[in-house]
Amino acid sequence: MSDPWQECMDYCVEVTKKAGQMIREALQEDIAVMQKSSPVDLVTETDQKVERLIIDSIKEKYPAHRFPFVSVSIGFTVKKEIEFGIVYSCIEDKMYTARKGKGAFCNGEPIKVSGQEDISQSLVLTEMNFHKDPGHFTTMLANVEKILTIPVHGIRSPGSAAVNMCLVACGSADAYYHMGIHCWDMAGGAALVTEAGGVIMDISGGPFDLMSRRLIVASSRAIARRVAKEITEFPVGRDDTDG
Repeated sequence: MSDPWQECMDYCVEVTKKAGQMIREALQEDIAVMQKSSPVDLVTETDQKVERLIIDSIKEKYPAHRFPFVSVSIGFTVKKEIEFGIVYSCIEDKMYTARKGKGAFCNGEPIKVSGQEDISQSLVLTEMNFHKDPGHFTTMLANVEKILTIPVHGIRSPGSAAVNMCLVACGSADAYYHMGIHCWDMAGGAALVTEAGGVIMDISGGPFDLMSRRLIVASSRAIARRVAKEITEFPVGRDDTDG
């Protein structure tokens, strides 16, 4: 049976490469920075150009700052099922791709999660985002403390949700958790982690919901459940509601 989405995925890979080249060129120039919804949620002119490139290219085909972990991420879903994911870590020039049922790859080479099941040996990733409610930030700090004192090997915050998931997918890290991100942050990386043999679930330990704005990804179910056990949740809304 022919794969109805392979051509679509191949096209998105090419669009992603173009977007990455645009970002690399912009890093050689002065970057004008504007604000999104908060002082820590920055957007550059290049972000907007890249977003426009991706949207316009996909519509045509089918009617950042200088921190090194900047990426272009595309996730393609059909009836809420992720069919493929693409993440281009453009400064590293690493193209991560995953197609449902066909594995995960970095620059064309197969990748797999570490398979780590011992939480004390695990490198855990997370991010400390700004929230309007000061209580949420307090909860985030408390969660980091609880994870560190399990204990774990360490906690890192590379800065890009999509890249964080790729680091788990290729075995460089063993888990990543986050509350407050969006479906467009998660979709591409979720495909990669799943196809690399990893586990993805909700912060509560229940099934992953792409619209929930929260997730845990890990090298094994044991690691994911152990992280979930330590997390105190706070409300972040959903991507499929107005609130």
